[in-house]
Amino acid sequence: MNIKELLQKKNLIFQEVIVNGWVRYFRSNRFIVLNDGATLKNMQIIVLESNFSKEILKKITVGIALQIKGILTESPGKKQVAEVISTVIQIYNKVSVSEINKTILQPKPHKLEKLREQAHLRFRTKLFGSIMRIRHKLSFYAHEYFYSQGFFYMHTPIITSLDAEGVGDMFKVSILNLNDLPRDDQQCIDHTKDFFGQETYLSVSGQLEGETAATSLGQIYTFGPTFRAENSNTLRHLSEFWMIEPEMAFYDIIDNINLAEDFLKSLILKILKKCKEDIYFLNGKEGTLLKRLQLIIDHSYYRISYTEAITILASHKHIIQWGSDLQSEHERYLVEYFCLPIILLDAPAHGKAFYMRLNDDEKTVSSMDILFPIIGEVIGGSQREERYELLLNRMQSLNVYENPYWWYLDIRRFGSVPHSGFGLGFDRLVQFVTGIGNIRDVIPFPRTPKNAEF
Repeated sequence: MNIKELLQKKNLIFQEVIVNGWVRYFRSNRFIVLNDGATLKNMQIIVLESNFSKEILKKITVGIALQIKGILTESPGKKQVAEVISTVIQIYNKVSVSEINKTILQPKPHKLEKLREQAHLRFRTKLFGSIMRIRHKLSFYAHEYFYSQGFFYMHTPIITSLDAEGVGDMFKVSILNLNDLPRDDQQCIDHTKDFFGQETYLSVSGQLEGETAATSLGQIYTFGPTFRAENSNTLRHLSEFWMIEPEMAFYDIIDNINLAEDFLKSLILKILKKCKEDIYFLNGKEGTLLKRLQLIIDHSYYRISYTEAITILASHKHIIQWGSDLQSEHERYLVEYFCLPIILLDAPAHGKAFYMRLNDDEKTVSSMDILFPIIGEVIGGSQREERYELLLNRMQSLNVYENPYWWYLDIRRFGSVPHSGFGLGFDRLVQFVTGIGNIRDVIPFPRTPKNAEF
């Protein structure tokens, strides 16, 4: 059994057990503190020096992997409910003390920047153990939520020929020799000679393919990696990140908003119930994390139009005009102004993607962005434009070349229906739930500009 299971099995007291794990501490040659990653809690191993040679005890250092056979007993200490009196110690590997001292495995606090330099070892720290267990549970509960709501899980392509978001900052996929690129008659790169016979990229979204599935299966969602080649080094952006993207046929924007709010509340409520140990550890002495999470599940999110938001910002000395993009400081101000999560509606059409449904005013689109405290936008979505002519006109007005999107336009020609969807930045949600300031510290191996070492 792992340590988490053993600590819960009171019926095994005074029985022989086997424990595997890595040494966190070895005190006074008498107490081994062992952890196997299953829980924040450690298992204390009692070492009777008379049972083991000095040669074996000298080999036991921080970071070493052990198998312990011994008797599970009740612990007299307040910090643990059980401990193991060891009878056999098996050493899986030898660890040099001088080498350990150069790593983050030393039992002392380390800055997050230092932990990133040894990303292959940082999972063994208490902090990253908690973060990764919460990340795992959030992922599981997301799948569980959509399954319970009758959604189908779709795998959309990672390699694509389309720019779903219209951002242009995409990683190219090619097998062409960069030192000897084929050229056409105009001396442009001849992509017909490439693997796929055309320009291809790593996808920024599975939405377009998801819409095709939703207009057949009703309700679908995708959950996978997405990529953006934007040269951004902020605390909220990654070059490789994970997105959850549901798409629903016969949903208008209100249905979309209600689903998104319920989804977020459901995930965070489950985490508060099922990950108490890790959440309380991350909550720390200040106690602000629990308050923020409770705010998300206890209150309805405040719904406000983009136009109303601009009016509020302008009246409070923010230099901003209608039509401008909201910056992160604007998003934070609005959330703090209402002391609630915000759902921002009906953004200007010219600043949004071509697929968003045009409102009757012809100036705004049927969009929604959910803003959380501290991190700002966590969900972006819209009702999709289901009217063929309006979608085509919008693409032309934004200089989106329609030929590559012929199949996407076909959805509007054959049984078109109102439909909606949204994208949730999974890593940003993990960042909010764990209270971690930098998004690079909530994903196992962050990919950012100039950083792909691990």
